[in-house]
Amino acid sequence: MADYRRILIIKPSSMGDIVHTLPTLRVLRERFADAHIAWFVKRQWADLVERADGLDEVWPVNPGFGNWLAQIRRVREVGFDLAIDLQGLFRSSVLAWLAGCATRIGFANAREASPFFYTHRVPVPNSDLHAVDRYLLIAEALGAPVQGTPEFRFRGFPADREEVERLLGHHGVTAGAPWIAMNVSARWPTKRWPPEFFARTADRLQHEGLGPVALIGGPDDSAVANAVKRQMRTTPVDLTGKTTPGLLPTLLKSAQLLLTNDSGPMHIAAAVGTPVVALFGPTSPLRTGPYGHHKRVLMHKLPCSPCFSRTCRNTVQLECLESISPDTVLEAVRERLALRVAH
Repeated sequence: MADYRRILIIKPSSMGDIVHTLPTLRVLRERFADAHIAWFVKRQWADLVERADGLDEVWPVNPGFGNWLAQIRRVREVGFDLAIDLQGLFRSSVLAWLAGCATRIGFANAREASPFFYTHRVPVPNSDLHAVDRYLLIAEALGAPVQGTPEFRFRGFPADREEVERLLGHHGVTAGAPWIAMNVSARWPTKRWPPEFFARTADRLQHEGLGPVALIGGPDDSAVANAVKRQMRTTPVDLTGKTTPGLLPTLLKSAQLLLTNDSGPMHIAAAVGTPVVALFGPTSPLRTGPYGHHKRVLMHKLPCSPCFSRTCRNTVQLECLESISPDTVLEAVRERLALRVAH
């Protein structure tokens, strides 16, 4: 492959997918040490990408295909000689093509006819390959194979540490004190463990002195977080809507553990080395589970799972998730915490 000088990564969303891309960025930076690497991303995730180590430029764009097309002249002016389309959709591949990137690489099985616009198509040998390893196939095709364990690297911003200490301190959690993060929401309703189960688990954790438990999430997650709080007998720390995506790496790194549905924060916690207990229903942990060793995935297999559906069509609604009991989750959390202490 050529020695590319200006590289554009097209991965506009979402939070988890962006985190999955970080090891690919890492090996690309090592292979093309002198290249200018930019990342095309939706504005809502821009501050997370700004913390990706090894990146030269973040290119935020507002939602909507029209806003994407409005960027084409600017992309042409920069003169990228390589576009890496990790989104694999019509709009992302057309952006690279119309922008005049001489080399355009993506997956051979990408959606919406996007491979038609690539100059190089990378086959995916296994549909159950984890997203992290799948993205690394692109880097390998560009002459940048991963050596050893894939690395997730975030830049350390002192302001982030100060903000996390201020935020936790405001709720009575002093700097360095142990606490457990709990993410009770997810974009798909079918990914959400019942609020009453989260409430019972949080109460038990706090009664046993393993807390405090802090609920995390964005502004859109407030309704689900409130449903959990209403059913709790103890009082959690509620950080819902009080953090930005860019603050999550530092916030979750300070936690002892994250208990979570299949969600973006799950991937950030795994990336920064925080132990994770993750609840899976309609999706596959083989493809998009928390990456790495400090994890425990809980799921109840059914003939219909994984269905990858936002609508449950099982006779017993959400049976795959509701069959995971709070007692099972508590046991998994205790196990992960004990392993952390042992190390």
